[in-house]
Amino acid sequence: MFHWLEKHPFFFAVAVFVMIAFAGLVEILPNFAQASRPLIGTAPYSTLELAGRHVYIKNSCNACHSQLIRPFKSETDRYGHYSRSGEYAYDRPFLWGSKRTGPDLMRVGNYRTTDWHENHMKAPSKIVLDSIMPAFTWMFTNLADINTAYAEQLTVAQFFTVPYNQPVPMKDGSTKVVKMGATLADANALALAEAKVVAADMKDQNVKDAIARGEIPEIVALIAYLNSLK
Repeated sequence: MFHWLEKHPFFFAVAVFVMIAFAGLVEILPNFAQASRPLIGTAPYSTLELAGRHVYIKNSCNACHSQLIRPFKSETDRYGHYSRSGEYAYDRPFLWGSKRTGPDLMRVGNYRTTDWHENHMKAPSKIVLDSIMPAFTWMFTNLADINTAYAEQLTVAQFFTVPYNQPVPMKDGSTKVVKMGATLADANALALAEAKVVAADMKDQNVKDAIARGEIPEIVALIAYLNSLK
């Protein structure tokens, strides 16, 4: 058999390709399946965080900011630990990005605060002097779409394994439960309760007044999402 293959280069090349492909699959697939599972400390998004993620996508934040830290020292020194596939288990779609006009935001929740985001979204160039990012002042008056966020929760909970209302292990040994409302009214109540916590660290009185009326401005949802990126 081997002598025959040596005399027929085309079939020899095909045999080599098949062997290498098979060996690659044996080596890669099991590791990929394991790595793609949620890592400890990775929890699904709450209703408010999902609404904020929709605001993020709607305003094309992902066009200028990536969420993918590559395993290079220059990146990890600036942005933190490199990204791992299991950290994206609940992202639909992924927001890896391919261009960085602004910094990577994969772990922005570790080093930016609610107060910082509030001021930065109002006047980016006053916070980061050389910033070319525009101000997103309309987010302080536009209301977040909690209904669509809840609809997404219902969809992913039905078709994917997403541990809503279940304890999720965290890195410090504790557990976290991300609640999903049984009804739309429940979802709005949960989102409003979370929004109140975010707004408590904000200074904009119009935002605080909106929260008091039971409304959730887009900026509050967006900050909740950014704070979750760790």
